[in-house]
Amino acid sequence: MDDVNLRKKIDTTFKLYGFTLRRDAQNLLVDQLRPVTSTERQEWLERFTEYIQKQSLESAVIEKSVIETTVKASFECLRSGLEKTETVFSVISSFEIPRFSYDLERKKFIKSNDPPPELFAPPVDKASIYRNRYTILQQRTARHELFTPVVVGTDSDVAAQKFRLHPVEFLLSFAGKLDNVIVLGMLAQLQEGRFFLEDPTGIVQLDLSEAISFFTAYHTGLYCENCFVLAEGWYEDRIFYIQGLGFPPAESSKSSRAYYGNVNTFGGPSTVSLKTSSKLLKHEQENQDAMIIFLADVWLDQFKVMEKLRQLFMGYSECPPVAFVMMGNFLSCQSGSGQSQLLRKHLHALADLILQFPDLVQKSQFVLVPGPIDPACPNILPRPALPSHIAEEFLSRLPSAVLATNPCRLQYCTQEIIVVRQDLVTKLCRNTIHFPSSGEIADHFAKTILCQAHLTPLPLSVCPLYWAFDTALQLYPLPDVIVVADTFNAFNSSYMGCIVTNPGSFPKSEFSFKVYIPTSRQIEDSQLPSD
Repeated sequence: MDDVNLRKKIDTTFKLYGFTLRRDAQNLLVDQLRPVTSTERQEWLERFTEYIQKQSLESAVIEKSVIETTVKASFECLRSGLEKTETVFSVISSFEIPRFSYDLERKKFIKSNDPPPELFAPPVDKASIYRNRYTILQQRTARHELFTPVVVGTDSDVAAQKFRLHPVEFLLSFAGKLDNVIVLGMLAQLQEGRFFLEDPTGIVQLDLSEAISFFTAYHTGLYCENCFVLAEGWYEDRIFYIQGLGFPPAESSKSSRAYYGNVNTFGGPSTVSLKTSSKLLKHEQENQDAMIIFLADVWLDQFKVMEKLRQLFMGYSECPPVAFVMMGNFLSCQSGSGQSQLLRKHLHALADLILQFPDLVQKSQFVLVPGPIDPACPNILPRPALPSHIAEEFLSRLPSAVLATNPCRLQYCTQEIIVVRQDLVTKLCRNTIHFPSSGEIADHFAKTILCQAHLTPLPLSVCPLYWAFDTALQLYPLPDVIVVADTFNAFNSSYMGCIVTNPGSFPKSEFSFKVYIPTSRQIEDSQLPSD
């Protein structure tokens, strides 16, 4: 009689989730759950259905093989406390980031099933770079509260605060004068000294003289060619006279994820976003001492740097962090054809140093992110990891070490971190068409990249990219932390719930570095004491 009730319970539970069990699959579940108490049976059934929902099944009819895999995986999860794809810490390559496209009809992002792109892509991918960026920003801006359509019966004061977006073709099709127009488009200098605004519907010439005469016309941010702006002004005689420039409004990570569902947009082995994992959140909250160390310009060929690294490792040996993220350049200067051999030699010395601290070797990971002049790849983003022939001895002696791409993504429990080693702040400041007269550069920079939803809103001539991998540099949905290692002074900034930090140059900043505390979501400024 107990088996009959158990079968009914199993059948009812699976039907609630839209599944139908084969007879042999049901028999297997009965055998597995028979020794378990009635209270535990419900917990196990919920565990089974939760696991099956995450699988890519061709049919709602559950075969015996699916149940066998589910039972095995569930027991393994019980022993470890986490599922196989629920990793506490992982390093994600820029060349393995999932790709999505926006479905205009369904108003949501759909994961692409196309084969992985090629490094040297056809020219059509170059055109897709800006079209894809525009799509992301346009749909995000259109649903912002300032641009949503006015609802009938809305208070007149609220309605007066609403704005309407127009495409460029709307301006080009108008013969007279248009006042108070707002257009979302990309800044482009198609002729020397003349700026244009471009979107998928057309191109219109800009007159920035009015905006230049009034500094308040430029909202917070660093405005460069090829960045997207909200341009406000009037249109007459095929010229768009600009009275104000601003960036498309940024959007919180929580709001953006509503248009992706629970799918994993960040990368890694999991098919669902690990931000939804209650087990990882619990692990994150229980490990109050967890921390991640960020250092940039780790010049291994400098004796002083190696001594300071020894001091750093010694200080953390009693309380090992989750990871040491060490970013290049790993040599203080280029040395021609012998650079690879020289770096190999100094990585050997770094391994010797780390092996003197067994607790760090066992409990911490060492992530190496290459810099602009490190061998043996061109300075094009995303940049592959250090070549294996240079670091093979280092990796063999330190199994916990990881050679990461530049940029790379770090996932710690439910938190998402993006790390890039490039002089982005410096490049944006040098190429801006209007340098801000007030405010901190760090805040201008943070708002720029987060509003642009991209790490490098710069011309390709200034910051070259592999066209097909532009998505690896997108910041949408926003991560929790962005670490931009730049020769610019170290800083911390925050915007829309996302922390943007620069650890600065380790040797040039008197051996300072950044420490991220995941539990409190805070960045701590640290510095090694001088001799």
